Amino acid sequence: MKPTLDSDLLRTFVAVAETGNFTKAAEQAGRTQSAVSMQMKKLEGMVGDSLFERGSRGVSLTRRGGELIVNARRIVSLLDETAASLVAPPLDGPVRIGIPAEYGHSILSRALGAFAKRHPQVEVTVRYAHSDSQMRALAAGQLDLAVVFEWEGLSGGEVLMHDPTVWVTSAIHHMHEERPVPIALYNRGGWCRDFAIKSLEQRGVGYRVAYTSDTNGGLTLAVTSGLAIAPISRSNIPAGCRELGAADGFGDIDSSNVVLHRNPSVSGEAIDSMEQAIREAFMLTGQAGITPDL
Repeated sequence: MKPTLDSDLLRTFVAVAETGNFTKAAEQAGRTQSAVSMQMKKLEGMVGDSLFERGSRGVSLTRRGGELIVNARRIVSLLDETAASLVAPPLDGPVRIGIPAEYGHSILSRALGAFAKRHPQVEVTVRYAHSDSQMRALAAGQLDLAVVFEWEGLSGGEVLMHDPTVWVTSAIHHMHEERPVPIALYNRGGWCRDFAIKSLEQRGVGYRVAYTSDTNGGLTLAVTSGLAIAPISRSNIPAGCRELGAADGFGDIDSSNVVLHRNPSVSGEAIDSMEQAIREAFMLTGQAGITPDL
């Protein structure tokens, strides 16, 4: 007989999986830790297998848990969207967003997925560009919302996440062992000179610029193909690559924050709703233990 899965159990399961901690999941669900533990034991009994592995830093999904989480997230998301659609008034009008390309998949797709189903009449425009350009567009009235990186101090926006930039190398090609070390950089100068190159010079690491790009995707390609090491945010380190730490003679390049800015001259429920959707998407990413770059 097929088990009849309770949506409440699945919601708690998702909370535990995303926080990696029974206590945090209990706080999020407004329950006691023992109640959450009992729910997960019940769910494991229905599934017929263990869903979590306990460790010193919390819990992680087992293979069976990893299989279940995909559908569990879909079910919980669909329930939330359905509930919201019953009470939310229909929204329309344009919403213009500026966001780093690095978060196009991890953040924006999550935010837009639920938003578009809930508010199909809203026209969303997305602008991928570096932070300085986004802030100029916001000041010129070309954007309603802008997600940017700030490396020194805060400009008054809402901090969504802390995401340091680090040097990244291919685990296969070991380009960081060459001297001078080949590096990939952005074409634009300011940040590269002030942070990336400075971090090498402070540690006495000889370097040569082997590759330049306008985009983070270009830097990622340089690393994965073994052309160079590159400055990439910790949350965006690609598969098959790793961070270069102090043991390698490197270290953090900056201590950047991901910050949300809103055009003070715009208003509207569609913009309010999108702002909240972006905020929640970053919140979920942070709870999953990901710390999202220029």
